[in-house]
Amino acid sequence: MADGPEQAALPARNRFTKFLDGVEWLGNLLPHPVTLFAVLALSIVLISGLLGWLGVAVIDPRPAGAPGVAADGMIRAVSLLDGDGIRRIFTNLVGNFTSFAPLGVVLVAMLGVGVAEKSGLLSAAVRSMVLSAPPHMVTVAIVFAGIVSNTASEVGYVVLIPLAAGIFYALGRHPLAGMAAAFAGVSGGYSANLLIGTIDPLLAGITQEAARLIDPDYVVLATANWYFMVGSTFLITAIGSLVTIFIVEPKLGKYDPSGADPTILDDRMMEAIAPKERKALRWAGVALLGVLGLMALTLLPEWGVLRNPDTGDRIDSPFFKGFVVWILIFFLVTGYAYGRVAGTMKTDRDVIDAMAAALASLGLYIVLVFFAAQFVAFFGWTNLGAITAVTGSQFLLDTGMTGPLVFFFFILICALINLSLGSASAQWAVTAPIFVPMLMLIGYSPEVIQAAYRIGDSTTNIITPMMSYFGLILAWATRYDRNLGVGTLIAMMLPYTIFFLLFWSLFFMGWTFLLDIPVGPGSPTFYTP
Repeated sequence: MADGPEQAALPARNRFTKFLDGVEWLGNLLPHPVTLFAVLALSIVLISGLLGWLGVAVIDPRPAGAPGVAADGMIRAVSLLDGDGIRRIFTNLVGNFTSFAPLGVVLVAMLGVGVAEKSGLLSAAVRSMVLSAPPHMVTVAIVFAGIVSNTASEVGYVVLIPLAAGIFYALGRHPLAGMAAAFAGVSGGYSANLLIGTIDPLLAGITQEAARLIDPDYVVLATANWYFMVGSTFLITAIGSLVTIFIVEPKLGKYDPSGADPTILDDRMMEAIAPKERKALRWAGVALLGVLGLMALTLLPEWGVLRNPDTGDRIDSPFFKGFVVWILIFFLVTGYAYGRVAGTMKTDRDVIDAMAAALASLGLYIVLVFFAAQFVAFFGWTNLGAITAVTGSQFLLDTGMTGPLVFFFFILICALINLSLGSASAQWAVTAPIFVPMLMLIGYSPEVIQAAYRIGDSTTNIITPMMSYFGLILAWATRYDRNLGVGTLIAMMLPYTIFFLLFWSLFFMGWTFLLDIPVGPGSPTFYTP
């Protein structure tokens, strides 16, 4: 087991850990996550009936005539207790489940991951990585990998987070601490990255439309926040690593495997790599190069078949929108190549059995998704999320602040709204028409406003069940601790949210207003109305 900086610990029961214990205790008073989502879905139906009967409504901030804007320009609470609502529930219950975006992504990705796991590739790769890497750098590498994985869409959620748990277990450390570190990087650091990802052009388009309410010719580029996001990558890596080492891991304590699913605990994880395994890893590497070459051929050349067929763009393209297919191909090809050489994959039957076993391990997640999908759908139908977002943002308008400190309140409100409206693009589509024109009129550029929004949106992803992949993370975690509840997971991730929110906001203020560094190429800090 590793000695060094990562073994440092805070006093067992300081005030902060007592606070986290309280959060965990309160959170675990909640029922089983499946029951919780079922109760929440029912509650939304009942609340919508009450608010619909009361006629609750807010002014829609989007321009008249825009898609989804009512003729009277209002966002009204929609009741699910009247005839139309009840019919909508009955006719869409199955569709809500099958169309829930994370479900398909996870199932497809796990088909490939199952082959790589069953063949022994993941075990051998993890052992090779762990035994050759400096132990004190493992946490840093996991958080950093989580952040940059956002370029590849969902790969961080479905691959890196469970892999990080396995790495920590192999090192004799608490697997949930590894999972927390990866989750913090993937989701808490969602808007930090070294490269432009698929979310950048999406948010830029929304920001541009909002900015044109003030300036009809304003253009916001997909690279609008690139400089700031690159700098944020190293900040979030440092904070995430320190929080893991000095707060989360000491609080979790020594891992007790008695409550885990025994199928995921491999006692051979720290054994040296056998010659046959090394040979199999080399062939898996050859297969990896083949897959990477194929990926390059579909994206890099002008004639690349997975580039945007209309614009030729590489970022806003089928390549990234369908990246889960590459996850499937990557693990299927490399896993099978390893298995053939190692002797663990001999026929197609072995591949099929591996896929079936992977999906069988997701039973709890599938049950949870059914109820979570209903809750998310009901929440959207009733307009409660949009009403919450507009009402919360109105608070900022009422403060009347015009100095740079307004961004602290702006970031905090975005973080709070994100607790109930988890999609980055959905939240920004509703709130950008309020915040962007408002802050432009007091002298700030749309690019800076968008950068601040992304801080608030990212930092609370890891503590809200409204985040699409929260249920998946909970399912991963319960494989290591069958008794783990929602409160334990939230308490485990809350320190990341607190420190990310505080230091990322200070970093933003220093970057933009103290050092006057642009947040991206061609992105001014100030705007002259």
